[in-house]
Amino acid sequence: MKVVVIGGTGLIGRNVVTGLAGHGHEAVPAAPSTGVNTLTGEGLKEALQGADVVVDVSNSPSFADDDVMAFFRTSTGHLVDAAEEAGVGHYVALSVVGTDRQPDVGYFRAKVAQEELITASGLPFSIVRATQFFEFAAGIADGSATDGVVRLPAAGVQPMAAAEVSAAVGRVATGAPIGGITEIAGPEVFGLDEWVRTVLTARSDPRQVVTDPAAPYFGAVPGPEDLLPGPGARLAETTLAEWLAQP
Repeated sequence: MKVVVIGGTGLIGRNVVTGLAGHGHEAVPAAPSTGVNTLTGEGLKEALQGADVVVDVSNSPSFADDDVMAFFRTSTGHLVDAAEEAGVGHYVALSVVGTDRQPDVGYFRAKVAQEELITASGLPFSIVRATQFFEFAAGIADGSATDGVVRLPAAGVQPMAAAEVSAAVGRVATGAPIGGITEIAGPEVFGLDEWVRTVLTARSDPRQVVTDPAAPYFGAVPGPEDLLPGPGARLAETTLAEWLAQP
């Protein structure tokens, strides 16, 4: 099976490529560095030639509201058109748990727009919504810090290891199209503040994490369950403690 992975050189994409190749599939990484640009359409037609599946795990280089919306609308539009022309039999996209619950968050609005374009395309598709990655804790702290103090709400989160996100995306890519959304999440529930505090402490990061119910996350204050998956989510196995213990 030939699988073209858009964003195939990034954190998730390169692991998807490695995992698929390890199972005998022809996994092709596609990114600007390989001559494929979804914003301009450059190289897309050639990359998707003969592809059975296209997996989109790409991300916007800017998270500013207008930029991220323009990225996902333009990129997805080009991808859908190219996939249709190439006769791709399965379109898989990675999205985020809770995107439809926080319309005030620009990034989430853009992901909803991406999902809607894929759903309306008529292509056989699967959308994989994942919770936050363990690897993003430090970045969340960076974006929530003022004068060395990190302020975060105690909204529930169920983070997971990026490696398990990649594995789940690979499983979906080699299966039958879902024709809808599936959710994946970590095995444990934390408060957003608690999770980030635990990671910073384990990494000997001296910044203090203060619990602030009014603190925003990506520009809006999440409700207690806005970032949590539904009851049917597939749960990963790696706990936060196990991930932190890895070299």
